[in-house]
Amino acid sequence: MHLSRFPRVHLAHLPTPLEPMKRLSKELGVELWIKRDDCTGMSTGGNKTRKLEFLMAEAIEQGADMVMTQGATQTNHGRQTAAYAAKLGLACHILLEDRTGYNNPNYNTNGNVLLDHLHGATTEKFVAGHDMPAEMERAAEKKRAEGHNVYVIPGGGSNPTGALGYVNCAFELLNQVNTSGMKIDRLVHATGSSGTQAGLVAGMSAMNAQIPILGIGTRAPQPKQEQMVYDLACKTVDKLGCSGIVKREDVIANTDYVGEGYGIPTDSGIEAIRMFAELEGILLDPCYSAKGAAGLIDLARKGAFKDERVVFLHTGGAAALGGYDFAFDNSDRWVTL
Repeated sequence: MHLSRFPRVHLAHLPTPLEPMKRLSKELGVELWIKRDDCTGMSTGGNKTRKLEFLMAEAIEQGADMVMTQGATQTNHGRQTAAYAAKLGLACHILLEDRTGYNNPNYNTNGNVLLDHLHGATTEKFVAGHDMPAEMERAAEKKRAEGHNVYVIPGGGSNPTGALGYVNCAFELLNQVNTSGMKIDRLVHATGSSGTQAGLVAGMSAMNAQIPILGIGTRAPQPKQEQMVYDLACKTVDKLGCSGIVKREDVIANTDYVGEGYGIPTDSGIEAIRMFAELEGILLDPCYSAKGAAGLIDLARKGAFKDERVVFLHTGGAAALGGYDFAFDNSDRWVTL
């Protein structure tokens, strides 16, 4: 597969490491590895860095002087879009939807929101339930009327162009395991706006890798989540020129770990954050990667991965932790010796 025929801005730190998680493996009785896409670079890294390599290249090719995107208050995608815009000299505006109703000052101004502003982006806040794509188009038209050439990026960077980033990740991961002689039995990751899983499914299908991919949902019910991923995976392979290779059964999502809703921490997610931090020195975020890890941990405990070598794709997001300090009780960590 020749991805170089698509415009791309090479800013990600690639390839990301593929590492064993020895202490977590011992704790859960399953051989676990981690693909460190929290180390992709651009404002603490994360999965959006890969997508934005292709999206921002398209923006530059179209002569954009401004990019615009949308997401939840603590959107990792917004933060990384702002970082790319700063690096490439583009203006950036982010529409933030309040999906949690939290009035906590840290949640609304710290974490990713602080980094959005440090990178020079402007932000606009909306209550939950707005038609965010329509609001973004309204805002884009307003800036175009002022003379800007605005490139609009969908939430999560999830369209066929953005999904190319995870087609590339699939190729990269296969190269790492083929070079080392390591067989993978399953790939697990958090799935939300669908671009990461769609790109992985498209890439693995194109290479006939035969590695099952399990997306742990962070927002939508299972039927909707799987349909979003399948639809985007099909559009992505169309873009690649190999239509028809993605089968509906290739798309599997487990949405049992969403909890009360997107961006709202869960007990199992907080446990996952503590386990990864204390056993492996790895940081997760409460709304996305922690819910993916919570699914990984629970399914491992239930024996779903018996005798398997499982790779967990870390999608990043630790920058959001500063906005979720209220979710952690660390009072027992303060001691007097």
